[in-house]
Amino acid sequence: MARKSIIWTKTAVRQRREILKYWVNRNKSNTYSKKLIKKIKNKVTFISENPEAGKLTNHKDSRESAMGNFSIYYQIVEESIIITAFWDNRQDPDELIKILKS
Repeated sequence: MARKSIIWTKTAVRQRREILKYWVNRNKSNTYSKKLIKKIKNKVTFISENPEAGKLTNHKDSRESAMGNFSIYYQIVEESIIITAFWDNRQDPDELIKILKS
């Protein structure tokens, strides 16, 4: 299967940025954030090569790909993958539902 292009929504980019900033501030170091960035890149590459691998969610055409305490939510659209959310699974799930519905 051909590799699909990746498109991050503004919401997903903001969520990723906020999570990375949180960990830099919490740990007073960017070491963990750098490791997380590498994990995200690897997972996104995997998703682009295997879009059907993510589990279907209860939300319209959304799939979830878990990576430990974090999940990437995405939709498959023609030749692209649209990442709709980057989520810390320790957060309030009701907030995630609002994001996925919009």
